[in-house]
Amino acid sequence: MTQYGYVHGDTEAPLIGLTIGAYLDDVAKRDGAREALVVPHQRVRWTYAELKARSDEFASGLLSLGLAPGDRVGIWAPNCVEWVVAQFATAKAGLILVNINPAYRTSELEHVLRAVQCTALITAVRFKSSDYLAMLNTLAPELADDQDTLTSARLPALRYVITIGNAMHPGCTPFAAVCALADGKTRQRL
Repeated sequence: MTQYGYVHGDTEAPLIGLTIGAYLDDVAKRDGAREALVVPHQRVRWTYAELKARSDEFASGLLSLGLAPGDRVGIWAPNCVEWVVAQFATAKAGLILVNINPAYRTSELEHVLRAVQCTALITAVRFKSSDYLAMLNTLAPELADDQDTLTSARLPALRYVITIGNAMHPGCTPFAAVCALADGKTRQRL
């Protein structure tokens, strides 16, 4: 039997031995009614139970979309509620979340998406003076074909672009639409 160990430094408090997803489940079970997430600019105040439910729903939706454990999911967005949900959801689904600097320009985005081989990208539509969708369309003009699954010459691993917000954009799936894909079968896989 393999034994795993760790060094936690000069402190009495041990590291948490649970996965991120399991830890959220544990906290939601124990303290579900307590406030967990406050995002004033989005008028969000969620309890741990709400955060868990929304994370589970998005995780299930990602699996229903066709992502599989080990796939890489980029997130290219400023701080927002969807970012937090994506963090927990990808962990619960066994996906690898790749944090992409919101200040990246087109060439930097291309480099990271190719180097890491992101299968999906969760993105804001724009941030400050950056038009994220315009940059993505430069890299993957195939988005304009508006297919369910992207096939891009420059970004061969990228299959799904998930946009934050409810607006429809060619070749992209809104965040809430991914949540709506959640079903009993993929929930059980979590």
